[in-house]
Amino acid sequence: MIERSLEHQLLNGLNNVPVVALLGPRQVGKTTLALKIAEELNGKKSAYLDLELDSDLNKLNDPEEYLRRFENQLLIIDEVQRKPDLFPILRSMVDQRKRNGEHSAQFLLLGSASRDLLQQSSETLAGRIRYLELTPFNTLEIFRQDPLGFNPEKLWFRGGFPDSYLASDDDASWEWRSDFISTYVERDIPLMGPQIQASKMKKFWAMLAHYHGQQVISTELGKSLEVSHTTIKSYLDILTDFYMVRQIQPWAGNTKKRLIKSPKIFLRDSGILHKLLNISDFEGLLGHPALGASWEGFVIENIISQLSSKWQYSYYRTAAQTEIDLVLEGPNQQIWAIEVKRSLSPKIGTGFYNACEDIKATHKFLIYSGSDHYTIKGNVEVIGLADFLQNRIVP
Repeated sequence: MIERSLEHQLLNGLNNVPVVALLGPRQVGKTTLALKIAEELNGKKSAYLDLELDSDLNKLNDPEEYLRRFENQLLIIDEVQRKPDLFPILRSMVDQRKRNGEHSAQFLLLGSASRDLLQQSSETLAGRIRYLELTPFNTLEIFRQDPLGFNPEKLWFRGGFPDSYLASDDDASWEWRSDFISTYVERDIPLMGPQIQASKMKKFWAMLAHYHGQQVISTELGKSLEVSHTTIKSYLDILTDFYMVRQIQPWAGNTKKRLIKSPKIFLRDSGILHKLLNISDFEGLLGHPALGASWEGFVIENIISQLSSKWQYSYYRTAAQTEIDLVLEGPNQQIWAIEVKRSLSPKIGTGFYNACEDIKATHKFLIYSGSDHYTIKGNVEVIGLADFLQNRIVP
């Protein structure tokens, strides 16, 4: 059973907590979703404020005075990271309205930076805010819209950002992704505070694409960019905070084996990855050395984006290279070992079985590019990605 849809979670949050924060990368559809949901709220008016507009930002020169105008309404504040000093005022207003008997949501905050980067909000709104994340299109979302016409290769190659996936052709998708990357490094990241030379961040991002699915060697990147390894770590954290990179931590259970302890790095959107690797068509992807790593990252991101907070994820790798691509730990001591293969006739090595014994896996899966579903040696389920997401992910 798949976890409830984001729309359902958002409506539930708006009916039960004073502040809901919908976070995710730019251009992913947060504003569209927020305005749609606002129309579905029974008997409650809503208003919208976009802090990217100087005219709206200026309205908050005296925020307390301005916000008082919206009592008994839902106020949607877009790009809220541009006004971090707003959060203490929101807390004060939420507490005052609670004393007056208002318990449903009063503020829907939309942000393009992670919860960690919006640390001020988590400190001042603790116990009053619920965080939700909107990701780009995923396999399950597209598959459910048109199961018979679903083309996983299009989503994998172009990525899930709506304007890239829905572009009229691959060339238009390519140009959109190029513009997106440039805008991120030239405007969006500096707008949030990190003052990094745009050309240097763009070069770092492109170099990082070649580490996709691996551990980053900070000293190597530092030498190439002529910066310290600590600066490389800060660059990596910035791209993580802006939803461009996912760092998957190593498994932390008990074992006598010597484990690799560095995080694995994945660019979260496969279309952005392909643009940075200069892979301009699907045929080029099929012949590229990064083919397997790209498919692995695509599958893993699709899975993680569907997990509820009841599940933890990691990877497992020993110094002897015994490895599990993705480990999921969930309710009732479930431990799922997941291997990813880009092949219609996938094979599993002994290292995977040994690793499953190390972590005491309760379920074993091989997710591949085909659609048949069957079991192989060691009770390993061989299953396609859409089938896995539709029938195996548990909230």
